[in-house]
Amino acid sequence: MGAEAATEVATVLKALADPLRLRMLSFITTSPTGEACVCDIGGLADVSQPTVSHHLKVLKDAGVLTSERRGTWVWYRVAPGVTGAVSALLEAFAPAAVDTTPRRTSPLTGLEDVDATLTRVADDLAARFPDLAPDLVLRTVRESYAAVARGAGVSAHLVPTAQRFAAQRLADIARVTTPAAARVPQVLFVCVANAGRSQLAAALLHHHAGDAVVARSAGSAPAGAVHAAVRPLLDELGADAEAVFPKPLTDDAVRAADVVITMGCGDTCPVLPGKRYEDWVVGDPALASPEGVAAIRDDIDARVRALLTDLLPTTAP
Repeated sequence: MGAEAATEVATVLKALADPLRLRMLSFITTSPTGEACVCDIGGLADVSQPTVSHHLKVLKDAGVLTSERRGTWVWYRVAPGVTGAVSALLEAFAPAAVDTTPRRTSPLTGLEDVDATLTRVADDLAARFPDLAPDLVLRTVRESYAAVARGAGVSAHLVPTAQRFAAQRLADIARVTTPAAARVPQVLFVCVANAGRSQLAAALLHHHAGDAVVARSAGSAPAGAVHAAVRPLLDELGADAEAVFPKPLTDDAVRAADVVITMGCGDTCPVLPGKRYEDWVVGDPALASPEGVAAIRDDIDARVRALLTDLLPTTAP
């Protein structure tokens, strides 16, 4: 971790290290609209309004909350860039205190608004996967849209992104029924955000092996976008820009994989019999200096080369 990143993280952790602030954060996160008025937040504890305002200001200055004045009251919500981190924190330490489904200013009407479009997407994908039942294809498309819409903070291009995600899932579903002799090895890299390590590992694997191995990546709590420090490295490796987006971890991906590589996501990955699992302890590019990001890439590259030597012993990476 670079010094600047460490300072930023420490500032946020220091701001959160107060019971009342954590209660405020939980109260805002679990609000049906994802926001709360200062007048309601003040009712959490028997403290003065200036004390409430002070704690909210600390959270706002640390970048955890944003605020908006409406009339005589100020409304607070979790800052867009840290919603995933806040949900993960509250879920990990107080799972009963938070519903981790991200909230929006206005309710997500979802499939009711785009049902016709998703049906057309499903029709197109059904033609690409004729061995899969049309109902299964449509259900997968709808589930993929819902997962992308709620899981990673994506606010634009939802349908095209969901279409790519659904196509990948359908390929994984179809792979399970394909005879093993007719399949190339498939590797799934899993980290928390699917925004750094796992994306980089999948790109490196594809760079070295091409079509001889299928590389997949996913996240247990996908971020809204790939880390800025990682994108140039993915471009250098020739990664498909449209395929590089944080994807939720699904059982389909695990079932289709021959090897599952976990990278800092703990025990969130489903464990299925007959699968080979490895845990790679590598640094997080999101917290690293430029030199640290390069070192992480080199570390992952060495591990990928060793994995390929094992998977394709007759092919030198």
